Amino acid sequence: MAIDVHARDLRYFVTVAEELHFTRAAERLYVSQPALSKQIRALERQLGVELFVRDRHGVALTAAGEALVPHARRVLTAWAEGAAAVEAAKAAQRSTLVVGMSTSPGRGGLLPAIRSRFTAAHPEATTRLRQVSWEDPTAGLADGAADVAFVWLPLPDEERYGWTVVAEEPRLLALPDTHPLAARAEIDFADLIDEPFLALPAEAGPLRDHWLALDARAGRPPRVGAEIAGVEETYEALVAGLGVCLVAEGNAPLISLGGVTTRPVRGIGPSRYALAWRREDGHRPLVRAYATACRGTVAG
Repeated sequence: MAIDVHARDLRYFVTVAEELHFTRAAERLYVSQPALSKQIRALERQLGVELFVRDRHGVALTAAGEALVPHARRVLTAWAEGAAAVEAAKAAQRSTLVVGMSTSPGRGGLLPAIRSRFTAAHPEATTRLRQVSWEDPTAGLADGAADVAFVWLPLPDEERYGWTVVAEEPRLLALPDTHPLAARAEIDFADLIDEPFLALPAEAGPLRDHWLALDARAGRPPRVGAEIAGVEETYEALVAGLGVCLVAEGNAPLISLGGVTTRPVRGIGPSRYALAWRREDGHRPLVRAYATACRGTVAG
C-alpha cells in the first residue's frame, strides 16, 4: 500500500531519533514540544507502527524506528539535493538572458557590439540567442520564449511592449533581375499596386500589413503571390517569379543573391528595427542592462 509522508514528518522523526528527547528535538526544529509529539504520533498512525518507546526513563527507538532512520535520512538528503538543484536552476535562469530574433541583426556588427557592452557591465550573465520564425512577429516575446527580442515595428498588441529603435531604414523593393521594373533606378510605389507581393504569414498581423505597404495603397487590397516565413523562402519565391516584396535596406544583402536585385521605392515610409521587451519585465536588471547596452551601441 502506498503511503504519502511529508518531508517535514521525516525531518521531525530523524531529529527526535538523534536527540532521543522530544524537548531538545523541538528546540532544534523551532516548534513546540506538544506540536512535535502530535506530528510523530500522526506519522506512527500513518505507518501503522510505533517508532519510539516513551516511558519515564526517556525515549528510545523501536525496531521499526531503527529500520526507518537510514531510509529517512536518505530521503531528506535527496530532497535537499533536489531543492538545491532547483535553486541553482533558478539562479541560472535569473542570470541568463534569452535574445529572440527572426533574422540576424547584422548591421555593422550590431549584435556583437551590444553583447560586448552588456557582458562588460554584467560579466556573470549569459546571453542565449533564439531564432524564431517570421510567423511570430514578436520573436518569442509573446509566449515568453525570449526576454528581449530584435523585432520590426509595428508589433501586434504593442501596448504590451516597450522598445528602443535600433535602426530606421528605407524599404527597398526586391524583385527578380528579369522583372521589367528591375531596369529602373528607382520605382514609384504607385507602379507596384497591381504587382503580386510576397506576404508574411497572417499571424504576423500589422507587420504583414507594413511589408505589404497597406497604408500606401489607398484602400486597394494587395495581390498576394505567396506567403513567406524566412529568408530562404523569400529568395526562392523571388527567383521563381511568385511576386516582389519590400525589404529593409539593412536586410537587402540577405536576398540580393544571384537572380535577385533591390531598388529604392518612392511613396512609402521607412522601416523601424527595434529591441523590444515585455513591459512587465522592464524592471528586470538584465533586461534593463541589455536595453542600455543597445542604446549605447546605437548612439556610438
